[in-house]
Amino acid sequence: MTLFQAVLLAVVQGLTEFLPVSSTAHLVIIPWLFHWPEMGVAFDVALHAGTLVAVILFFLRTWVELLLNGFGLHYPAKASPEDVATNRRIFWLLVVGTIPGALVGYKFEHLVEDTLSKPIPIACATIVVGVVMWLADRTANLERPMRGVTLFDSLFIGTAQALALFPGVSRSGITISAGLVRKFTREAAARFSFLLATPLIAGAAAKELPKLIQMQRAGQLDISMSTILISIAVSGVVGYAVIALFLRYLQTRNLNIFVVYRVAFGIVILLLAYFQTGSAR
Repeated sequence: MTLFQAVLLAVVQGLTEFLPVSSTAHLVIIPWLFHWPEMGVAFDVALHAGTLVAVILFFLRTWVELLLNGFGLHYPAKASPEDVATNRRIFWLLVVGTIPGALVGYKFEHLVEDTLSKPIPIACATIVVGVVMWLADRTANLERPMRGVTLFDSLFIGTAQALALFPGVSRSGITISAGLVRKFTREAAARFSFLLATPLIAGAAAKELPKLIQMQRAGQLDISMSTILISIAVSGVVGYAVIALFLRYLQTRNLNIFVVYRVAFGIVILLLAYFQTGSAR
């Protein structure tokens, strides 16, 4: 894989990880479309490591407060007891909400890699979840703030996140939709979605990055370590910008543009797959 190809995929990862359009789908479809060499799950996770850094840095203050309050410390000193109690509750609800995704990932990871990371299943998932997003976004009374999250909300959104293991679903797309179903504001649903995704992305990176480094050192990858590091940095910078812009966007606008994109993207993939199959006969 060339530096250009790796950086382009890093830009795509940064753009699509937090927008509700499925980063995994794009990382599979673009190499398939242009006949680029497949780098496998390990390289995809390396790109996710960049967006992991982005989401941690963007929500760094929030995570510090959640972690310290979650373990019983009063921080910052000027925080009210009510705010500390709310952060403690949200922290442990995030922990609970992470469990369904971790269990599904552990159980079905290899099935997804071997069976569902193909253009047609990805296209179908892209279209179906686009319709789900449209239905969820039409829900009335989107007034609940993130501080009002309950145990049921956390389990409901966390279970939705577990579906994001399947390429084309989109972690942010399905979890934001679940948040909207639970009457959260669009911005609150997105913030909870990003916070909930952080532990799972971190876990995947911790599992796959050592494999990637070992493969690279053993000469089993056609990519240099400098290219990998540049790709991680690019995906992180782009991802940070996208988080900021997307949260601002959701303050005043709906998800319709992403619904249209998902449906159109899925249809294009189906057509390309059909014509490629037909020409091969």
